[in-house]
This record gives sequence, C-alpha cells and structure tokens, in this order.
Amino acid sequence: MPELPEVETVRRGLEPVMAGVKLVHVEQRRANLRFDFPPDFVARLEGRTITALDRRAKYLLIALDSGEMLMIHLGMSGRMTIHPPETEDPTTIGDFHHRQAHYAKHDHVVFHLSNHHHVIYNDPRRFGFMTLISKGGVNSHPLLCDLGPEPLGNSFDADRLAHALAGSTAPLKSALLDQKKIAGLGNIYVCEALHRARLSPFRSAGTLDHHQCEQLTTSIRAVLQEAVAAGGSTLKDYAQADGSLGYFQHSFRVYDQTGHACPTPGCKGHIERQVQAGRSSFFCAICQS
Repeated sequence: MPELPEVETVRRGLEPVMAGVKLVHVEQRRANLRFDFPPDFVARLEGRTITALDRRAKYLLIALDSGEMLMIHLGMSGRMTIHPPETEDPTTIGDFHHRQAHYAKHDHVVFHLSNHHHVIYNDPRRFGFMTLISKGGVNSHPLLCDLGPEPLGNSFDADRLAHALAGSTAPLKSALLDQKKIAGLGNIYVCEALHRARLSPFRSAGTLDHHQCEQLTTSIRAVLQEAVAAGGSTLKDYAQADGSLGYFQHSFRVYDQTGHACPTPGCKGHIERQVQAGRSSFFCAICQS
C-alpha cells in the first residue's frame, strides 16, 4: 500500500497541472471502488475549479471552489496519471506527463481539465476510494479526526512523540503504525527509521527516554524526506503521476534485506525478519535494542 512518501510524491506531481484548473468533465466509469461514490459525484465536480492539493496522512485532499474537498485514498494499487493534450508532443511537456492512446480496463475515473490535460485514476484491485467532504469537515471526518501529527510537520518533535508513546506497553513498531499517534507512517518506513535510530521494533513503546525519542524523530523525518526525494518506493503497484517508478527501495537498509549484513558501521549482525502483528519486521538484533 502506498505510504506517506508515495502519496506526497503523487500530490507534488499532480499539483502543477491541477491547481487553479477547472474540472470541465468527469467520467465515472463504474458505480464504486472500495465504497460507492458519493451521491451526485460527477455533478458536484464538473465546473468546479481546483484551488489547492493537500495531503493528510495517506489521503489526497483536492480543494474545490465550491467549498468541498475531493478525498482520495489510493488503496493497494491505485494510480493517478497525467496525460497531455493529444495535439502536444509529450516529450516537451515535462516529467509528470505521458500519453495513453485509450482507456485501460481499470481506468475507473477520468478528470478532463480546462488546460486540456486529463488525469486518470486506475485501480486494478479497487481497494482505493473517492469521496467528497466539506472543507470545514476535514478535522471532523471519521477517517481524519483522530489522526496524529504529520511526521514531516512542524508540530512533530521529540516531545510530541514522547507524549504519544507515554505509558504504552505495545511494541514500538506497532505503536508507530498507530495512525492516532503519528499520521501516515507505514511498515516500510517504520522498519527503516527504527534501524537508523538503533531501536528494536519489539521493545515496549513507553520505555523510550527523551534522547531516544529525539533520535527516532530525527530518523523518521530523514527517512521520509529521502523517500519523497526519491519518488517513493516501488514494490508492486505504485507509480508516480507520470507513470515512472519510485526508487527509494534501492536505499533500503533493512526492509526486505533478510540475511544481508547490517549496514551500521562496525556492526557484525545480519538483517532478520520476524512476523509482528501480521506484518514483516526487518531489523538487526545486534545494534537495535
């Protein structure tokens, strides 16, 4: 499933083409994705101008001049790709554009823009969804109201992390994946951040001291920033808005590196894998305590 860096990469790719542009026509090519589309979905979008593209955790938020926001979750296999006008040479448009001759089987929603581009939402597994919410309802929406701070936001620091983990007996990795504590973190980047901070995914979350919280906060920010700069991680279905693949997976220190030598300088350990709460945890038992 796309995590925060992948969703942020898609947002940044869409923004130059969609922000300030009118939705001239919207094609809804099926009745539902994971959930049904909201009532009058197409009518509420057509003719509206996109005023901003934001992200909250793993959700894309597209603000409209009507006061509503289009909320999109990519699910397991959702992609949004930008296609230039057919009269233009795609090689001169820019990195976040490419042409598609006809709609593919799993192209479920097509946004036709006033700048003559169109954006296609493709989702073979249909685990993603789209809905419309009021702009003022962002903080009260059931999927958003209980989310923790953004790990790349100004409000996320060692004190905020320490407060979120205080008293928790849950394994540290499980606590970090709790979206109510920190928004947007997923399995890949938690494994990577814990290794950089030299913290075991199995220790009780509430046992971290302030220094360790500082180390972990720094590691989380660094991993996410590097992943965004790399365009995210491509494992199976994820692609950027131009259809190209992210490449942070080539920088994995522990994720999916079972049996490899630990990359921590001076460490003689090897990367291990254990299933933790139904997910694979990758770690070094020597340098992560």
